[in-house]
Amino acid sequence: MKENEMIFGIRAVIEAILAEKEIDKILVKRDLQSDLSKELFDALKGKEIAVQRVPSERLDRVTRKNHQGVIAFLPAITYQKLEDIIPFLYEQGKNPFIVLLDGVTDVRNFGAIARTCECAGVDAIVIPAKGSVTVNADAMKTSAGALHVLPVCKEKSITQAIKFLQESGVKVYAASEKAYENYTGVKYEGPVAIVMGAEDTGVSMDNLRMCDQMVKIPQFGTIGSLNVSVASSILVYEVVRQRMDEQK
Repeated sequence: MKENEMIFGIRAVIEAILAEKEIDKILVKRDLQSDLSKELFDALKGKEIAVQRVPSERLDRVTRKNHQGVIAFLPAITYQKLEDIIPFLYEQGKNPFIVLLDGVTDVRNFGAIARTCECAGVDAIVIPAKGSVTVNADAMKTSAGALHVLPVCKEKSITQAIKFLQESGVKVYAASEKAYENYTGVKYEGPVAIVMGAEDTGVSMDNLRMCDQMVKIPQFGTIGSLNVSVASSILVYEVVRQRMDEQK
């Protein structure tokens, strides 16, 4: 990562937080304790910024500069707000098509999903502020430029995003092996959102309960699950297929 994509030093990071600078995540040395570090955590109160406690060796690998036990990472893009995008799409006479990622942490999977979504005409990808992948150089590279043009919304939580979408007239589908209905047996009519979960845990139970319907991709092998970027591609293009059939 280039040094212009991060801020290091406790005071510099505090000033960035107070200036409302957009920050993806902050790495803090595991045993850091000082008056200044207390000031840092006071500044972070109420902010949707992921903080990780890590060994000092991890910080030293990121930069050789005097980081004082704190490094903040800046996003490679400007995140957008779902509450701005949905009304805009309706004003344009479009049926929104949104993909939400619940707990996906692998940047290469994220980049591959973004590439598919951009090609398929998805209107935005939604990620949660904490416990999720962020848009870094690896994600940008894997997306083949898609993340330069596809809106990414960083919301407080996927749960709140689902609720907002439903209140906005969007029907939300969750991909889950717990579903009874195959993904091809569902009509994705009107405004649509698809929630994809992490490969190991899937969509969280709380979010599954909130969704309007669960769908599954049938599997006949012995491996537990499809790669999340592959599964996303299958579901996204089923929506595209159905929309194209409607236009014939």
